[in-house]
Amino acid sequence: MPLTRDDLYSLEQYAQVRGDYRARVMAHKKYRQVAIGAHATLYFEDRLTMQYQIQEMLRVERIFESQGIQDELDAYNPMIPDGANWKATFMIEYADAEERREALARLRGIEDRVWVQVAGCDPVQAIADEDLEREDATRTSSVHFLRFELAAPMIVALREGAGLTIGIDHPEYSHRTEVAPLVRDSLVGDLD
Repeated sequence: MPLTRDDLYSLEQYAQVRGDYRARVMAHKKYRQVAIGAHATLYFEDRLTMQYQIQEMLRVERIFESQGIQDELDAYNPMIPDGANWKATFMIEYADAEERREALARLRGIEDRVWVQVAGCDPVQAIADEDLEREDATRTSSVHFLRFELAAPMIVALREGAGLTIGIDHPEYSHRTEVAPLVRDSLVGDLD
């Protein structure tokens, strides 16, 4: 369900609750991320993570006018899963700037090679960057936004406890990981 202005704190209210709210969100996010190898991570988004992102943007930018608030809602609401999919921020992470620059050149197209697989089902490829292109002729971006559309039998299997694997099949970066049960359970909560 999309967020509305009624779901948001005013700047003054947010200043009062920010510490506790942030701690709650960080604890929640802990079970919504999956490392795929040493240099790629999926951060799965949901209503709470997007509400936090909007609140932080309003705070940092000191946005309090109606149109500005609506602009933030319009920007982040598309990242909330709709019950039959997962949405994630995909980050390619290299600490060294030169190593990152070289990797981003080698990893062009990696965002289209990310997949999820429910045990007993076919893999589901990511739908990448629906909002705008984040790759050019020489390199990919270090941040992408992905959507994974799940078929009804996959959702049923996950609710019944099926395992979940996430991977990347790119010629320059190929890894897969079994999703930890607590993370899997958190993601199943998006499928209502």
